[in-house]
This record gives sequence, structure tokens and C-alpha cells, in this order.
Amino acid sequence: MTVRTTLPKTRKAKIAIIDDHPIVRAGLATLIARDPQFEVCGEADDVAAGLALIEQASPDVAIVDLALRNGSGLDLIRRIKAGKHPVRILVASMYDEGLFAERAVRAGAAGYINKQEAGRSIVAALHALLSGKTFLSETLSSRILNQAMSGRAPADESPIGQLSDRELEVFTMIGNGATPAEIASKLDVSIKTVDTYRQRIKDKLSLKSSAELSREAMHWALENVK
Repeated sequence: MTVRTTLPKTRKAKIAIIDDHPIVRAGLATLIARDPQFEVCGEADDVAAGLALIEQASPDVAIVDLALRNGSGLDLIRRIKAGKHPVRILVASMYDEGLFAERAVRAGAAGYINKQEAGRSIVAALHALLSGKTFLSETLSSRILNQAMSGRAPADESPIGQLSDRELEVFTMIGNGATPAEIASKLDVSIKTVDTYRQRIKDKLSLKSSAELSREAMHWALENVK
């Protein structure tokens, strides 16, 4: 079934791409350009540039990565949703949806796709968002619906699922080999704050040392970055 957008036929839908990898941005732009209903109105690689792009270009949809050059994609989604522009947000991430997709939806995203699926799904996802729908896997949609019907807060049985959004971001960066100084710089916080997050993560995961934290984070990153 072909999904139609609600935009006037005389205007193309404006798509903003916010991702810290130039090659990914170029690839997404090429895929989007194949549909005559879309045009890429701008690109950005971090939170500040992304917010400026939204302000200046007023896109209909923003494609947002969760790992940006300087800052957090989840933070960016919240700030976009708190702004004055009615932008629909589609997350395109390397991370499997198991832990991140639900957090992105709670932050304000209307869709989530893994970058490996972008070639097959990006155009369909954009059409869905522009027609007022969401674009999520059946598994995630069912889980969110069941939680809404039961009135229960989102939960994950694994200890990692109990980490806060910021703790999970720090845990992921540790798994990707970032030092405390690099994490502090990327999140624009002090090293002392990063140390506090690291200690909270160790407590929640019952880890006794920084070495154990690094090993656990690296193992998790290898399992969850698709």
C-alpha cells in the first residue's frame, strides 16, 4: 500500500539530517533525493548546529542520530520538541532498538530505524511520519501499547535497562573506548560529573572496579551496536 503525505502537492517536504558522520549524511541525502516529494533542507553534526538548523530551515522531519559529534541525540530530541517548530523526528541509529528506541520515543521521536535498514526503510518511514503516523517495529509498538494499556511504567528486566538515559549514554561511550575526559567534553559536563555517572553505573550493575566497568561496557557495545 502506498502511503501519501498530507503536504500540498506544490511543496516538497523538507528533511533535515543531523548525524555526526559525513558519509552517513551523504548516503541518507542520496536515498531521500530519489523521492520527488522530498528535499534535504540542511545537515548538522551536533546539538547546537542541529537546533540552529531547525530554527533556520523549519523542516517537516528531522532525521536524528543518537550519537552526535558533541552532545546527545536524546537531549537534542527533547530540545526540539520543547521548541516552537512542529518537527516530526525520525531516529536513525547504529544501536539496536532494545534499549534505545523506547527512550527515543519517550523523548519525543515518532519513528526509529536501524541504519542498516535505512536503505530499505527510510523513504517509507518519512512518508509515515509526514502522514501523522509513527514508524516503529511491531515488537516495539506492541510493547509500548501494552504498557499504555496496563498503566505500568516502561521496564527492562536487565540491569542495564535500569540505567538512566544519561547513564546509558556514558556506559555506551565507555564501551566505545572513550576516556572520562572525552566523555566530559562530548556531554559538556565536568570530569567529576562523569565520575559520578561511572560510580552510579557500577553500583547498578554490581561492578567493583573501573576495569570491570570497562570490560562490561565493551562487551555490551559489541553485542548491541549493529
